[in-house]
Amino acid sequence: MPATSEPAIRVRGLEKSFKALPVLRGVDFDVARGSIFALLGSNGAGKTTVVRILATLLKADAGTAHVNGFDVAAHSADVRESVSLTGQFAAVDEILTGRENLVLVARLRHLRNPGRVADDLLARFSLEDAAARRAATYSGGLRRRLDLAMSLIGNPPVVFLDEPTTGLDPRARAEVWLAVKELAGHGTTVLLTTQYLDEAEQLADRIAILHQGRIIVNGTLAELKQLLPPARVEYVEKQPTLEDVFFAIVKEHR
Repeated sequence: MPATSEPAIRVRGLEKSFKALPVLRGVDFDVARGSIFALLGSNGAGKTTVVRILATLLKADAGTAHVNGFDVAAHSADVRESVSLTGQFAAVDEILTGRENLVLVARLRHLRNPGRVADDLLARFSLEDAAARRAATYSGGLRRRLDLAMSLIGNPPVVFLDEPTTGLDPRARAEVWLAVKELAGHGTTVLLTTQYLDEAEQLADRIAILHQGRIIVNGTLAELKQLLPPARVEYVEKQPTLEDVFFAIVKEHR
């Protein structure tokens, strides 16, 4: 097993082009074990390309990448055993129930007692009330939580979440945020790609901004805020945001 003192993910000089279009131009970053690392960037910045290389779905043109201590190019099988990838759209079988989806994946991974594995994850992600319902009836938030639960079967030490809240409503996003925090709380390393600034602010231990194929800044939220001029103290009348109104109304009508 790789030494636990090493970063869970280490990337150095990563480059990738598609024909004449350079997408990654020398990307460097480390992700500490058990932390949430957010890779921020606009559409087309190269976030998904980084994730696909780290998950061994795509080969880099240059540079090196290690995941859980394994080189993604030289030891791709070991990397695949160490990771789970959740893409932008939930990969659940809508014909099956939530529990049946989990049991199916546990059997595909040749785990003992797949029913117990499924029941444990249903409880962990608060899906017990929906366990017997077909996934086709799930809301966006429930479907994404089931997708996250499926990605944890086999206890992978590293999880890649590629824009996991794309298309979700505010309540569903909040549910996914809670699930991601619980992942890290159980010791899982999470690499999260997102274009939502508030998502990175809520979840990440460290934040890197990918722009035009390069990491232009990398640090904690506090460190990034120090890049701006000091805050001024002003007295203003704060009005509730639409998000405040939304959650207050929904809470009253539970």
